[in-house]
Amino acid sequence: MTASAKRAAARIGLRRGLVEFRHQWTNRDDLLGQIVWLAMIFGTLFFMRGAQLPGTSLSLGAATVPSVIGAGVVFNGLSAVAGALIVDREDGTLLRAKATPNGMLGYLIGKVTTFSLVQVAGIVVMLVPSLFLFPGLAPDGFLSFLNLVWVLVAGLVATMPIGAAIGSLIQDSRMMALVMLPMLGLGAISGIFYPIATLPVWLQDVAQAFPMYWLGLGMRSALLPGQAVVVEIGQSWRPWETLGVLLAWAVIGLVLAPILLKRMARRESGSSVAARRERALQRV
Repeated sequence: MTASAKRAAARIGLRRGLVEFRHQWTNRDDLLGQIVWLAMIFGTLFFMRGAQLPGTSLSLGAATVPSVIGAGVVFNGLSAVAGALIVDREDGTLLRAKATPNGMLGYLIGKVTTFSLVQVAGIVVMLVPSLFLFPGLAPDGFLSFLNLVWVLVAGLVATMPIGAAIGSLIQDSRMMALVMLPMLGLGAISGIFYPIATLPVWLQDVAQAFPMYWLGLGMRSALLPGQAVVVEIGQSWRPWETLGVLLAWAVIGLVLAPILLKRMARRESGSSVAARRERALQRV
């Protein structure tokens, strides 16, 4: 593939990503899903506003906002990317991309663009109202948001390749429960809605092996005042450990994803798409 062909594929991918992003925020069903999700989250945070984070004067609702943002990065990067890949394989979108010159490169760039923009938009929609509802967030102003950016970038690189790898392995959209259930379990032990230091040590160790805990920790370090660190493991924000674990997951994903995606693309054919459609019709 020549450099000019790669640039053309990249431009097409970026345009595709922007179109898909606009569609997600203008499509009625997608928009309704976003509104319902945000309403549930803000409702939960609203009822937590009267409680205080143990050992601090900070509202528990305020302390939970960055944790929810970090968990959202994981859910978007893993389950949403994997789910989109599965759907595109089932409806023939992936096959059409494979049949187009440089189509797979443009397809992947488009997906990265879409989900990165979706994540940024979701954080803005979540964070802006929270800054007014919960005093104490982003105490360092611009520096707080700068720290949020590096955690977000590291989180996206750590999760989206893993999501693509998972999506390339799952053959049926009904099997997405195999992805969602472990993620919900990790959400329960990763300190999203309550301090992880209150859990048994062995559960803390399990949580620290995965990106969700570290993204929550990184977001808390960026958006919460220094007093909130008293409820963290070792009473430290551990920025270097956060960066190291997220980079380790990024390396794993960036090694596995290209191999698994190439294997999946080689297996795609018109007959395989037709067979999946036939199975779907039989289920209906």
